[in-house]
Amino acid sequence: MVDPKNIIRPVTIFLKGLFMGSADIIPGVSGGTIAFITGIYDDLVNALRSIQFHFLIFLLRSLADTSNLQKAKKSFLSIHFSFLIPLVFGIAVAFVGLAHMIGFFLENHATYTYGFFFGLISASAGYVFLSNKNEFTLKTILFSILGLIIGYLLVGFQSIHMDHSLPILFFSGCISFLAMILPGISGAFILLLLGQYDFLLSVLRGLTRFQWENMPFAVAYLLGGVVGLLVFSRFLGYLLQKRRGITLGFILGLMIGSLRKPIMFIWSDPQHGFITIFSICLGFVIVSMFSYYEFVYKKNVQHTSVY
Repeated sequence: MVDPKNIIRPVTIFLKGLFMGSADIIPGVSGGTIAFITGIYDDLVNALRSIQFHFLIFLLRSLADTSNLQKAKKSFLSIHFSFLIPLVFGIAVAFVGLAHMIGFFLENHATYTYGFFFGLISASAGYVFLSNKNEFTLKTILFSILGLIIGYLLVGFQSIHMDHSLPILFFSGCISFLAMILPGISGAFILLLLGQYDFLLSVLRGLTRFQWENMPFAVAYLLGGVVGLLVFSRFLGYLLQKRRGITLGFILGLMIGSLRKPIMFIWSDPQHGFITIFSICLGFVIVSMFSYYEFVYKKNVQHTSVY
């Protein structure tokens, strides 16, 4: 008989990937923030760190010595596929499904959309603090202030005009994918800053219509993203293990500083304030529901399992 846990876990990871992908495609919201509030951030970093390419070396060596095949298999299976496959699938589904809808809302209802983002980010910042408040010391607070300043300045930058060559897209992938897993910094906003967001969104829209002529641009961007993730995840994993307090403090500061972006949109369009406030509350409530699950439901389950 199939164990329900073997079905529920990948489905849950897929849904969290769906939320992450939805955030990653939106300028102003970080997929890393969603990973944090859904309780999979450490799992995400560890899964990325598990990706090693030693199996390729062993595979090549097996041409001369077949005993290396077993080593290649062991190295390959050490990658956390049970976590990464449903997560990446969820992110991909969100990207494809939301490519057209996000463009519509940002073009026609930017104020309400950024109001929703404000609710998401502000509640997420509260979650990071409350779930890790024992980690916060004077040094942590100083790093929070540093992160706040950097986040505030970063989202205030004007878009840089760059071409859409393959090397530029590779570089954009490296930088934006790093931001996607770092709570507080939006990978989509980094693309907006680099002048690549509209172009890549149009590439994605084209691919959903099976228009393959822009595939090289998508491949260059994805390759850059993979390289950036594999390099940065190891460094981030080290920081979370050895310097968790100041790392979380810096991340919290980034999240608070990034609120400047939605505030700018809301402030520039004060009309229809009621709907904007409703959008803010909606975003806040959604994150609060995830937070309730982490703080209350999970603890009750763990407490029950002990007895």
